[in-house]
Amino acid sequence: MLMLADSQFSSRLFTGTGKFSCSKTMVASIEASGSQLVTMAMKRIDLKTASDDILAPLKASGVKLLPNTSGARNAQEAVFVAELSREVLGTSWVKLEIHPDPKYLMPDPIETLKAAKMLCDKGFVVLPYVHADPVLCRHLEEVGCAAVMPLGSPIGSNQGLATQTFLKIIIEQANIPVVVDAGIGAPSHAMQAMEMGASAVLVNTAIASSRDPVAMARCFESAVSAGRDAYLAGLGVTSCYAQQTSPQKPLTAFLES
Repeated sequence: MLMLADSQFSSRLFTGTGKFSCSKTMVASIEASGSQLVTMAMKRIDLKTASDDILAPLKASGVKLLPNTSGARNAQEAVFVAELSREVLGTSWVKLEIHPDPKYLMPDPIETLKAAKMLCDKGFVVLPYVHADPVLCRHLEEVGCAAVMPLGSPIGSNQGLATQTFLKIIIEQANIPVVVDAGIGAPSHAMQAMEMGASAVLVNTAIASSRDPVAMARCFESAVSAGRDAYLAGLGVTSCYAQQTSPQKPLTAFLES
């Protein structure tokens, strides 16, 4: 079981809600994935008429909601969105996202740390989306974040764990859960992250943009489970040189005895 703040999760696969063709497919995919924590952008919710097709089906599915601040350009805007989500949705959980650059969508480390400190002081359960920066992740842990969410590669790119070297350092030094987010484009990427010791992964584009999102969600569920089991079992040691798997002696040695 994964313990995150005051909640336990039997699934280590978190999912997003963007890019699905319709809400019916979104909900069916989330159910197939086994995910119990689902993030959604507050900017996609219709706060005036409540007529959007995201919030109602998600609430009906029974998953725990993780509102995110996607679209915020600085700490001030992110804190405003977080307070709005607490008012509207009644949850103090927030995925902190600040990416002022609309082209590359790179998270802003300075504004993210500033907003994380402010939100933690206000009693929020903060899960910040950040670069795979071990120093930044340590600072976010120190200000009270419940987890860190370093990227594997640019968001929505499906490029996999391009930041693998730095993810390993973050996982090794962290005293809070590490959730690998962004760039995971195939079940094998998710399995690799779990084999490294990540606490969980968050997947959206790879499921939503596949030809069969429900089937792909099942594939990710299996991959995350297998990766976690492999981590617990302990992977074999890698070597730069060949290693004998049988006694090192000539095949005809028995004729010489």
